[in-house]
Amino acid sequence: MTRTDTSAHSPPDRLLRIGLALAMVLALFVGAAPRADAHAGCLPEVTTNSLVQSVVSAVNVFSSLFSTTAQANCIDKFADVQPIMERDYVADSAASTDNSSSASPGSKANPDSNAPKSFAKCEDGMAAGMFECDGIDMLGHVTMEELGSVFVNDMWGWTDPVTGQDFALVGGSEGVFFIDITDPKRPAMQGILPTHTTAGGDFWRDIKVFDDHAFVVSENSGHGVQVMDLSVLRDWDGERTTYLADARYDGVGSVHNIAINEATGYAYAVGSSAGQTRDDIDCGSGLHMIDVNDPLNPTYAGCFQEHGYVHDTQCVVYDGPDADHQGHEICFNSTPSGPESVSIVDVTDKANPVAIGDNPYPDGAYSHQGWLSPDLSTFFHGDEIDEAAGAVDATTTRVWNMDDLDNPLLVETFANDTTSIDHNMYTEGDRMYQSNYTTGLRIMDIDDAANSGLEEIAYFDVYPQNDNASFEGGTWSNYPYFSQPHVVGVSSIDRGFFVLRVDPQAGKGNGRR
Repeated sequence: MTRTDTSAHSPPDRLLRIGLALAMVLALFVGAAPRADAHAGCLPEVTTNSLVQSVVSAVNVFSSLFSTTAQANCIDKFADVQPIMERDYVADSAASTDNSSSASPGSKANPDSNAPKSFAKCEDGMAAGMFECDGIDMLGHVTMEELGSVFVNDMWGWTDPVTGQDFALVGGSEGVFFIDITDPKRPAMQGILPTHTTAGGDFWRDIKVFDDHAFVVSENSGHGVQVMDLSVLRDWDGERTTYLADARYDGVGSVHNIAINEATGYAYAVGSSAGQTRDDIDCGSGLHMIDVNDPLNPTYAGCFQEHGYVHDTQCVVYDGPDADHQGHEICFNSTPSGPESVSIVDVTDKANPVAIGDNPYPDGAYSHQGWLSPDLSTFFHGDEIDEAAGAVDATTTRVWNMDDLDNPLLVETFANDTTSIDHNMYTEGDRMYQSNYTTGLRIMDIDDAANSGLEEIAYFDVYPQNDNASFEGGTWSNYPYFSQPHVVGVSSIDRGFFVLRVDPQAGKGNGRR
């Protein structure tokens, strides 16, 4: 039998055609389904063939609808993380007399001493001989071993209104760790709220606080929202404690992030996985609104999914410059549903939220997170993948003028002189605190940023190995709102938790004020 020429329909070509057909069919049935989350344990492989990339993306979307396991066409973004379990540096306080083998490598500190184990001033651009810095001292450090974790992620904080104690709430693969930093040179790891489930999905979690209660979500399948009364932390007996959740909201399962508007008592779960809500609730992966005014009885309040997948949000009672929206509750969303955008939604009426606008931006790869200036006139925004994808050449922050919420303007694309991937950022006063993976905590002067731009005024690099645009380690997030002035908590994927202090004079001589 004579064999005909099939080179025009080779197996790879047939697979590509099948993939394209599948993508077209999926478009009919899936519509605006959320694409695979950038914080999933895997990412689409980078390819120069845009046609193939489109097919892979379509397959990832299809897979995400039915499976919470790693997808075949993805690479593990955190595969290169190597946790540093113990201190591998010599702190300034390591000048005591004991040379016990249980001390940190190279340290002469007495492990039974109450002297600070990790205090190190930033001198000549370096702290503890390891961490590059400018204008930021290291007050304390809780190692991965002391936490009891192998992977640290997001964090938040809480100040006890009764005792005045400051606590860091640090997420890890195992649960939420509670650290008393009231004495910031001697942080005390009190205990853990274990994850509700370890089934499926990804293990990182997000924490926010309202009315002295912690609200915890995770991408673990079926996790829901754990609620814990934080007042129990003030009665610590000095022993490592396993805490229990006091309530749990099960209207949603796997959740990437949670935001809380403390002025209204509403929480916003975002980035939910398909098929993981109660049968009577369908918020897709958009805003899932929860009334938490009675913290131990959280109740479903409403949905918004018109803008597709929401990765992160900040919701405020708006009193900014746009008079048309003053007095309304407005959410500012990072929406990587394609094209990459910043979306704005009026959620005053939870049963009938109103889209104000969905605003795309150029050179985007994954709209990740952002935060408003204190006067609500400016929105600072980060794209998590643009550096790694080569869409930009340096760590990039986009600055949006929000004088008109119906027509926000992208007024600056600030490129810092670093190469790392940016992650979470928060503003306090005239400063912005950025956690940028491999280049650590970066602090920007945001005074009149919409007109004068951004300027870096201080930094502390918690990942000394390199400054790559990668996910191999470094800082995930930070918290600059403790009661102690200038104290910032920083979570490190591979090194645990840092307590830092920013020089209040940082940036004072830059001529901007």
